Amino acid sequence: MAVDAATPTAGLSEPAVDLPPSSEHRGDVSSKPPNESTAADDEHDTAPPPTTLARPSAPPRRAALVGLVTILAIGTLAGWLGFRTYQAHQAMKQRELFLQAGRQGAVNLTTIDFAEADTDIQRILDSATGTFYDDFAKRSQPFIDVVKQAHSKSVGTVTAAGLESASADQAQVLVAVSVKTSNAGAADNQPRAWRMRISVQKIGDQAKVSNVEFVP
Repeated sequence: MAVDAATPTAGLSEPAVDLPPSSEHRGDVSSKPPNESTAADDEHDTAPPPTTLARPSAPPRRAALVGLVTILAIGTLAGWLGFRTYQAHQAMKQRELFLQAGRQGAVNLTTIDFAEADTDIQRILDSATGTFYDDFAKRSQPFIDVVKQAHSKSVGTVTAAGLESASADQAQVLVAVSVKTSNAGAADNQPRAWRMRISVQKIGDQAKVSNVEFVP
């Protein structure tokens, strides 16, 4: 009787064998243990970026910059205010110079004593300039002669004065003058009120009379 060699194993199933995963599936499985991978990822996510190391110095730098800008702004403002104050002071001084020149010019023109006529006329010329100086210089000697012959004496007193207009180097000054005149052999006259528009011009550090007009 022939014996089938496959008979004893024909009714038995093959034992189950776990085979290693094929090369096609190895790429899908991480080679790191799950716990180690998670811990490394968490540490990477929570680590501060390198730039955060410089942040503590940012507030002091910002404060220093703000302080510097503030100091510069205050210095600029103080300089501008100082310059404006200086300009206002210089403008006031110049107005006072023009006004004083007009007042003094009016007094010189109306205060003449026959006993000191030469000195009085020279004082007028010393405070004059331009065409006014030229015209008065031509007429000064005949005027002196008339004053001496008449024994005339006049005294002028400024009662009011003000700047009508002013620029960098010249001004118009309105002056009100009370003039008292007396002559030899005549009774004293009552004071007369005169009004003059006196033009003054700045010559160096002085202001001199450049023109005189009598106004109503």
